[in-house]
Amino acid sequence: MKNSKKCPKCESPDIARIPGKVGAYGSGNNIQVGATLFGAVEVTRFLCQNCGFSEEWVESKDDLKKIGKKFK
Repeated sequence: MKNSKKCPKCESPDIARIPGKVGAYGSGNNIQVGATLFGAVEVTRFLCQNCGFSEEWVESKDDLKKIGKKFK
């Protein structure tokens, strides 16, 4: 959905981009790669407003490198 701008399930173009967030006590949509809030990687959701299908993406190349270092 991020790249095609349409839902792969129902073909709808009505896609909402919901930015990742890092909040207190691990809240928000993120992946923790460090010991503090500053070590969290934000995960963006793409949601079809027609059928409810969703995808999650890490959009930053730097954040992808952080995840690779932590989870390889």
